[in-house]
Amino acid sequence: MGDVVNLNQARKLRQKSKARAQADENTVKFGRTKAEKALEKAKADKARSTLDAHKRDDD
Repeated sequence: MGDVVNLNQARKLRQKSKARAQADENTVKFGRTKAEKALEKAKADKARSTLDAHKRDDD
């Protein structure tokens, strides 16, 4: 005779493994490293400051 299996635990384990696989896919698809985020923020700040430096002051 086979081993006794708790169906609720088996179902939850299957759901957890599916969710983990989906999370891994999303990390590969959308994830960025901390360095990439910092570089993008620095570029945006630089562009914003350059644009602000060229504004005319209408008094």
